[in-house]
Amino acid sequence: MTERSIEERVDRLESLDEIRQLPAKYALALDMRDMDAMVGLFEENVRVGPTASGREALRSYMDETLRSPFTGTAHHLGGHVIEFDDRDHAQGVVYSKNEHETPVDDGGDEWVIMQMMYVDDYVREDSRWFFRRRLPLYWYATHLNSPPVGENKMRWPGTEWAEGNFHKLFPTFDEFWSRVGALDGPVAEPAPLDGFLTAMRRGAEAPSVKVWAE
Repeated sequence: MTERSIEERVDRLESLDEIRQLPAKYALALDMRDMDAMVGLFEENVRVGPTASGREALRSYMDETLRSPFTGTAHHLGGHVIEFDDRDHAQGVVYSKNEHETPVDDGGDEWVIMQMMYVDDYVREDSRWFFRRRLPLYWYATHLNSPPVGENKMRWPGTEWAEGNFHKLFPTFDEFWSRVGALDGPVAEPAPLDGFLTAMRRGAEAPSVKVWAE
């Protein structure tokens, strides 16, 4: 491993701290419905869907998304893994436990809880770190008093129950349940410091996802 200079090590520490702030700022801006603050966390030419790009396009999309199917949200962040591809590009995974107040057909409201992770790409532009992409992978969504036991854990009020993509990026989950007994053979070597996520993904492509909620 190449020895880093003091300047490079300080830059890496400062970059880690700045990137860690991005999901926290995103959650606060989203929950407070500050659209400009939220889209300002993304690179200037952020891709929005198959044809649109830019912060204005993202603002329009998120403004519509955050009006339905819920009236209020609270995002609680968990672990954050960050790895650098090079000096100005990084990737990460952030756990998020979310709560939503959502209207239902009878005119009332329900409280829906959700467990998910964000799979992020980060980029540094003009000496500042931004989101390049946020891929939401969901495990479950359900009424507060109805634990989502069994299959089809995405149980948003007024929709058909469905499976999320929470485990799809990491093949080990299906591999674990498909075998009987413990693994044979030696334990794999520890993943490189900036290769933990890559090693866990084992070449898996990002799944196509339906954005249930952010």
